[in-house]
Amino acid sequence: MNRKLLFSFLAALGTVVSVKAQRNELGVRLGMSNLVGDIGKTNYLLQEPLDLGRASDWGVPFYGGLLYRFNFNPYQTIRLDLGYNQIQFSDKVAKEDYRRHRNSYGKNDVYEGSLVFEYNFFPVNNEQVSMVSPYIFGGIGALVYDAPKATLSHDFRRDADGVAQAPINELDFVTTAQYSTGTKTTVHIPFGIGLKYKFNYNWGIFAEATFRYTLTDQLDYSNILSKDVKSSYNADIKDPATNGSLLQSGAYYVVSKEREAEFTNKRNVGDSNSKDWINTFSLGLTYSFGRPPCYCD
Repeated sequence: MNRKLLFSFLAALGTVVSVKAQRNELGVRLGMSNLVGDIGKTNYLLQEPLDLGRASDWGVPFYGGLLYRFNFNPYQTIRLDLGYNQIQFSDKVAKEDYRRHRNSYGKNDVYEGSLVFEYNFFPVNNEQVSMVSPYIFGGIGALVYDAPKATLSHDFRRDADGVAQAPINELDFVTTAQYSTGTKTTVHIPFGIGLKYKFNYNWGIFAEATFRYTLTDQLDYSNILSKDVKSSYNADIKDPATNGSLLQSGAYYVVSKEREAEFTNKRNVGDSNSKDWINTFSLGLTYSFGRPPCYCD
């Protein structure tokens, strides 16, 4: 048994040493990203820029990224991606009538990092002057994005002089919403297809369609979570029992919580069980460096 363990350890060590001798690639890529969510168009690739009225402020949906490839053999690669997506969404350009009538819109800045396994159908990573190969890939990653938040401010009605009035027989107070955003992180599952052309030994260009299934429904701000809705209570009139705001006691507090739930239900649009997608079509350039690979048994 000990000999078997020793042999396994030496074999693993030999694999690590061999991997260190493999070829590396660094590259950049540019493209266009689009969101498939509850607001805007639902084209999975190559959505046209949004209505021209906002293009001067937002520009066009954009993707830019850096990548590192570690080629295990002529066919198999591990790839690290770092990228930035500026996604846009507007009901004005949607196909569905109900979306166009709703006319919601916005944009989000999404940063990504992912680790994917890439498989080439031909030995494009081998030592030759040039070669072309289609490839497929899939992996896992993380997204950093802005998500909606809200603060509900509960206050008593006031007279002409601004004095808070606490009625005796009715819960006469007003609730107003103040919106904001906060940074969140979620998991995404990238996968897709591409075509890579290697030339002049060290250089490569590629075109790629990337599909990212995300584990959030907030990239288009269509869904606000109940935990992200907070309440503030005016303390002009205090509860004698607690010396806190009267709005935080008894029936007032119950009604404030009911209004929180009602606000969340009315604020959200679309299907909260359907997650968002970010999809990209991009073109890239890579350069190979380091010791040439020896794909030997």
